[in-house]
Amino acid sequence: MTAKQTGPEERLETERLVLRAPRRQDADAIFAFASDPEVTRFLGWQRHTSLDDTRAFLEMSAAAWSDSPAGPLVIESRADGRVLGSTGLSFETPYRAVTGYVLARPHWGKGFASEALAAVVASAARLGVQRLYALCHVAHAASARVLERSGFTLEGVLRRYLVFPNLEDPSAQDVRCYARCS
Repeated sequence: MTAKQTGPEERLETERLVLRAPRRQDADAIFAFASDPEVTRFLGWQRHTSLDDTRAFLEMSAAAWSDSPAGPLVIESRADGRVLGSTGLSFETPYRAVTGYVLARPHWGKGFASEALAAVVASAARLGVQRLYALCHVAHAASARVLERSGFTLEGVLRRYLVFPNLEDPSAQDVRCYARCS
């Protein structure tokens, strides 16, 4: 499956999904999954505790889109327009970007993460990204499987690399580093 470009890179379409730049009216839907302790457990950003946190994310998203050729994306169902989660690209250099994804619990295990990631990978290639990488907590087996199925190669484990603010342990944790290089 490949993503088809439907205009600027802020909107991508797949068979079941639309990936698009977040909008202010998405705040409630984003807050619903960004405030869920189980959903945010292995994420590198703080769980949202109020709509103000979500609004701050939306402001950060708008800034990212104004500064680079891509940014955060909402994952939306093509069938009914529901927001299922988010993904995107964060550029570190013109040729290197990082990606990630998060889905609301009702949408786990349905292939949406893999489908969204395939669209992001295709977008990164169109944008000239030579190194696309993702990090995941060593205990997050489901995320590791999505990355591996999506053609990412495990480069190694980065020891004591990242603090996961939603875990009880405040120390830096080990992460798996996956990458796709062109």
